[in-house]
Amino acid sequence: MQVVVLASGSKGNAVMVEMDEVKILIDAGISATRIRKGLASFGIEPEELSGILITHEHRDHIAGLTTLSKWYHLPIFARRGTLAALSCAVTVPRELLHPVAGDFVLEGLKVESFATSHDAAESVGWRIGGSEQFVLATDLGFVTSNVQQALEGADILVLEANYDPDMLQDGSYPWPLKRRIMSNRGHLANADAAWALARLKDRPGQVVLAHLSEENNRPEMVEETVRKILHRQGIDLPLSVARQTEPLVLSTENVMYQCS
Repeated sequence: MQVVVLASGSKGNAVMVEMDEVKILIDAGISATRIRKGLASFGIEPEELSGILITHEHRDHIAGLTTLSKWYHLPIFARRGTLAALSCAVTVPRELLHPVAGDFVLEGLKVESFATSHDAAESVGWRIGGSEQFVLATDLGFVTSNVQQALEGADILVLEANYDPDMLQDGSYPWPLKRRIMSNRGHLANADAAWALARLKDRPGQVVLAHLSEENNRPEMVEETVRKILHRQGIDLPLSVARQTEPLVLSTENVMYQCS
């Protein structure tokens, strides 16, 4: 399995998963041009994608969706509530929209959506299974029991670690926005991500800490916080941090690098 995090953060999110010769894009929150160029840098053409999975309708997850759908006519999969909200945000050919309720099979891979607690119409995380298991869980107000269960046994896990509470409290955001971020329908703090990892019974092979706030977090801070909590629990996990502008590539063949 290969995972390419093209971008992750408040300015846009897009992740490509390749497993068993099937390629799937999760979210299209950056421009279609950037997605095309990012994939091309790894020898992948957008036409090779079997579909696009959407977590929710916020702009940092769908900004490039209209253009991408016009260029490549890729099927788009999301919960019904998300698709209904999409119609207010983007113009996508109706025949490309595929509502999902439970599990479905895409080119031989089992695709599962699981509900997440976020201030969107019907926000979800995604689990993709074939010869290996991939899980993405971002935009979490908190880790519910069903999210915690969905994280189990991933070979590669992309998990939100959005903010440091002290940085958020002392930062320049207006109080209503701070309150939204800290709420149960906002985002996940660094320490909360660490404790979600610590609670796992079937630990992941690799973890990507993702969706970092540019204003209220730092890559070195999130890694230090998570490692410290895990170390205290006697847990050692391979960790990497996804960035907004530098693609991150992971492989279950233990190859991991960032590209400028």
